Amino acid sequence: MIIIVFFVFLTGCVARQADLLETEKALQQRIKQQDYQLSQTRARQSQEISTLRDQDLPYLRGELERALYQTQNIQATQEDLKHRLTHLEQLAAKMDTDNTTRHAGVQKSIENQEAKFASKLEEFSKSMDHAVETLKRDIVNVVQRTNDTLSKRVDAKLETQYKELSETQHHGEQVSEKFSQFNQALTGFREALVELNGRVEQQEQITQKVTALAKTSGAMKPQATSRFEEQDRRIESLVKSVEQAGSKSGRQQATKSLQRPAAPAIQGGMETGAAAVTSVAPQESPETEFALNGAESADRVKYEQVLTVFRGGDLEGARQGFAAFLLEYPNSDLAPNARYWQGEVYYGKKDFQKAIDAYGRVETDYPRSEKVPAALLKKGYAYLALKDVKRASFTFKQVLTLYPKSPEARKASSKLAQLKEVR
Repeated sequence: MIIIVFFVFLTGCVARQADLLETEKALQQRIKQQDYQLSQTRARQSQEISTLRDQDLPYLRGELERALYQTQNIQATQEDLKHRLTHLEQLAAKMDTDNTTRHAGVQKSIENQEAKFASKLEEFSKSMDHAVETLKRDIVNVVQRTNDTLSKRVDAKLETQYKELSETQHHGEQVSEKFSQFNQALTGFREALVELNGRVEQQEQITQKVTALAKTSGAMKPQATSRFEEQDRRIESLVKSVEQAGSKSGRQQATKSLQRPAAPAIQGGMETGAAAVTSVAPQESPETEFALNGAESADRVKYEQVLTVFRGGDLEGARQGFAAFLLEYPNSDLAPNARYWQGEVYYGKKDFQKAIDAYGRVETDYPRSEKVPAALLKKGYAYLALKDVKRASFTFKQVLTLYPKSPEARKASSKLAQLKEVR
């Protein structure tokens, strides 16, 4: 077994030795090749060195000399720059010193100016405080004078309104008294009309008798006939006048005039009765004219009644009353006022949209009325109640533009100022 192992080992050693010989041959061959290449490389290098010595070296020397010359120039320039830099440093130091001095002077002048400005500002603040105090005193005095003037005007206005109210009440009492007199006169007038019908029947009987007498005695005189005809015409005109007076206000004077010829007619003279009838003309007496004026002022009576209802707090009754007034008297001078108070009723009931419509109708239907500024102002208030600030501001500006001298303009201006402060 050992022999076999030794034999195998010996065989391996022989094989390795052969491999080493081959490797050595290959290495020697490579060394020869490298020697050949190295000799060629050395030949090329020697050729390049000779070429460099003959051609490139003089060029490099010239370049080196030029570089040396430039280096010397650069060194000279550096020396010059160093000298200039030293000079600049000296100038900078001097400028720093000057700037320090100037800064100190400027700082001192600024401090002096600040002191002067502070003193002037203090004086100005004192003068402003004094001016504000003076302005406040003036404003307080003006407000007090304005309040006194307004209170006097309000007192005078209230006194005037109280007088007008008392006059209105007195006028209402007179109107009621006139109505009672009218009723009494109408009653007497009806009695006189019945009596007049009796007299007419008597006149017809007398006429029939006279006609019968004329037929029996012959022809009637033309003068008597003309008198009878004239008497008939006057009686007819009197009956028409009585009928017209019955549909109007009372005619106390007409009743008296009708009662005057009663005695002569009863006394029996035909011509006397005719003369009495002619004394009554179909014209309106002063009482009739007053009654007609009373009929024209019935809108004011109605208006005052509804306004009293409103002031009493009955908003629904006032609403119905003003609506009825506007339907009954659409062309009355008090129609704008009624429309305005209708808006006030809706405003009091917090129905602000209807209030705006009513105030707007005052402006559109009665543009020349004195109630238009007040209606516009309250329209703005109604818009504010609806929180429509934009339309409210526009309405207040409209009052200021169209009616700048009215009392409502001052209220509108105050309201606009408040709205600006809120914003």
